[in-house]
Amino acid sequence: MPPAPSAIPRPVQALVDELSRLPGIGPKTASRLTYFLLRQPLEQVRALAEALTALKERIRFCSVCFNMTESDPCPLCLDEQRDAGAICVVEEPLDVIAVERTRSYHGKYHVLHGAISPVDDIGPDDLRIKELLGRLRGPRPVREVIVATNPSYEGEATAMYLQKQITPLGVKVTRLARGLPVGGDLEYADETTLARALEGRSEM
Repeated sequence: MPPAPSAIPRPVQALVDELSRLPGIGPKTASRLTYFLLRQPLEQVRALAEALTALKERIRFCSVCFNMTESDPCPLCLDEQRDAGAICVVEEPLDVIAVERTRSYHGKYHVLHGAISPVDDIGPDDLRIKELLGRLRGPRPVREVIVATNPSYEGEATAMYLQKQITPLGVKVTRLARGLPVGGDLEYADETTLARALEGRSEM
């Protein structure tokens, strides 16, 4: 007996399945997005498809700080007006955007691309920590590393590990002040709170 025909066309189901893979999007939200796109003009859907393709084809990670960029090194690393003696270490590229919004920090960055999490089987070797230590041992002197990992269990574990690795190199290690909510993500902090946390950072 042949299988019963599906009420959902295959292209529709395929897009629902792909959208469901995105973080924070369940099957119901994926279905709503799919039917929304189905009702839009072809030009708008093509623009979305082209933007997604350009994202993968043109965006890469900076070979110095590992932030997302179109050119390598990224503009922030190439900017000679920024203080090369300070490096702000964050978990994700979105955190760089959050810190930049404060207009309170004018140094360089280093993106780890995650945090130490034994539960998720993520250790120091899975992050860009080795590259950070290489920068600190490089020819350009660094006087301070600002650890701006999220105020979560994983962020704190990462901060403590970084302190142990960096302190023997003779570089001052500071942590953002406790103005940030415990368990929150840096990218969701408002500009004022994040600016005060930067100003009130303390040595680890």
